[in-house]
Amino acid sequence: MTTDSSISTVAAGVAAESRLRKQLLTLWLPRIAGYVAFYVFWTWASGTLVSASLLPTPAAILSEMGEIARSGELWTHFGSTLQRIGIGWGIAFLLGGAIGIAMRHRWWDGFFRDWVVTTMTTPGLVFALLAAMVFGFSPIGPIVAIVVTTFPFFTVNIAEGVKAMPKDLFDMSRAFGVPAGRRMRHVVIPFLAPYIFAAMRYGFSIAWKIATLTELFGSSRGIGFMMRREYQLFNITGLLAWIFFFFAFALLLEKVVLQRGIDRFFRWRQTVAT
Repeated sequence: MTTDSSISTVAAGVAAESRLRKQLLTLWLPRIAGYVAFYVFWTWASGTLVSASLLPTPAAILSEMGEIARSGELWTHFGSTLQRIGIGWGIAFLLGGAIGIAMRHRWWDGFFRDWVVTTMTTPGLVFALLAAMVFGFSPIGPIVAIVVTTFPFFTVNIAEGVKAMPKDLFDMSRAFGVPAGRRMRHVVIPFLAPYIFAAMRYGFSIAWKIATLTELFGSSRGIGFMMRREYQLFNITGLLAWIFFFFAFALLLEKVVLQRGIDRFFRWRQTVAT
C-alpha cells in the first residue's frame, strides 16, 4: 500500500507539473511576449516614426505614472470614478434585471421593448452630453448616464434567459413540491447564471467608458476630468499616463474581481480539454 501511495503521489505531482508547464506555454508566455513586443515597438517608434514630443517613450509614461501615484491624485480621482461606476452599475443591474424578468409576459414585453431597443442603440456619447448639460458638474450626471446606457444590456440578456428557460424542468420541480426558494436557487439561478454574468461583464465595460466620457464633459473629479485637464495643458505624457491607468484598472477589475467570481460560481462545471 505504501508503494501504491507513493506512486499515486508521484503521478499527481507529475500531472500538476505538466498542467503548470502547459499553462505557462499557452497562456503566460504569449501574453508576456505580446507586452514585450509592444514595448519594444513603441520605444523604437518614439523619435523614429513620430516625434518624441508627440509620442513619449514607455519609460517616460511609466515615470509619469509613478509621479501621479506618489502625488495621491490617482487614488482620489479613481476612487471618485469607481464610486460612480459602482452606484450606476448596481442600479442598472437591479433595474435591468427587474424589467428583463417582467418582459417574460407579453404585455410588459410590448410596454418596454421599444424603449429598451432605443436606449441600447443610441450612442453613449448622446447620454453623456445630455447628462453633462442637465446635471453640470454634479456627481449625479455620470451615474444617470451609466444607468441609462447600461440597463438595456442587462434587460435583453436576462429577458432572453428567462424566455429560454425549459418549462418542463420548472413544471417538474413544482410537481414534486419543491419550495419556491429552493426552486429559485437550484433551478432558476443556475440556468440564468450564464446570461446574468454575460450581462454583468458587458455592462461593466460599458459603465467604464460612459463614466469616463461623462467626466470628460462635465465633472471636476474623476479619471475623465484628469484626461481633459492634461489635454488642455497639451501634456501628452500625462494624458497617456492616465489612459494607461484606465487600462490597468479595467483589466484588474475584470480579471481579479469579475473573472474570479465567475470561476468560483461555475467551479462545478468541467472544463473541456483542448
